Amino acid sequence: MERSTTFLSPVPPYDFELTAAHAAYFEPNTAADWFHNGVFRRVLDIDGGLCLVKVRSLGQIESPRLEVVLKGSCLDETAVSRVLNQVARLLGIYQDLAPFYQTALKEPALAPLIQGLWGLHVPQTVSVWEALVLAILGQQVNAHVARMLRNLIVGNYGRGFKDSGVVYHAFPKPEALVEAGQEGLQSIKLGRRKSQYILNIAAALASGEADLENLRILPDEEVIRTATGLRGVGLWTAHWLLIRALSRPDIFPHGDLALRRTMARLLDQERLSQPETALRYSARWSPHRSYVTSYLFAAIRSGRFPDLS
Repeated sequence: MERSTTFLSPVPPYDFELTAAHAAYFEPNTAADWFHNGVFRRVLDIDGGLCLVKVRSLGQIESPRLEVVLKGSCLDETAVSRVLNQVARLLGIYQDLAPFYQTALKEPALAPLIQGLWGLHVPQTVSVWEALVLAILGQQVNAHVARMLRNLIVGNYGRGFKDSGVVYHAFPKPEALVEAGQEGLQSIKLGRRKSQYILNIAAALASGEADLENLRILPDEEVIRTATGLRGVGLWTAHWLLIRALSRPDIFPHGDLALRRTMARLLDQERLSQPETALRYSARWSPHRSYVTSYLFAAIRSGRFPDLS
């Protein structure tokens, strides 16, 4: 087993604790992301070889510095470079918050939110496939059920990496879910339709018929048209794909009930609980609506804003 240690310097302000906790939905672990006792852990699959990543902070919010420790069977220069690129994506390391903060701090309602979550970067998924599966699992269920389903699919079908007596799992590859089949996915509490949606996409990827990573080069509207052409993917899922996988800065998933309710409470305007009204109001936050969306959900999940929870 090889080991490699390197250091990364995020774009400040960068609150590692807050960002890593947000990546794991403010739980010790959700799906493939772990954050416990100040250390973020994730198993990455690099060309079939597993690598355990451990990240911790050595710096401060305004002068951030991260230690990244890698453990794996083949950590040559190319593999390490790929892993570090994925870590940077997972933890939003190189996002520049300055333009967003300049706009948001001028809004009386947003300013306390920004100040309370100062330095929060927006975590990303490693792949478009991962974001799509996580979004489908979260369709039309509450946060508790969504978290349970995410943990079950990763724990049962993601490849495991044992370290210090703990087994961490990579996010399942499409081929693993194709092999599990309908019966396998339904055995871990996935409904028939969600299982079918995920398996259809997994089969297309495994066969080479589809390549979701190509979405990265398409404009937002084309991503939405392409994604919603997949069975089981609606506008809500496409919006979250744009935020979580493609790092698009100006997406507002107005079909999300929890988002609209939180927005209405934040602004003390009940009418904003209606989708089209919320979407029109959000235009004043353009071109940074993805950041506002992420901060609103961090406010809900972190417990730092009890009036919004």
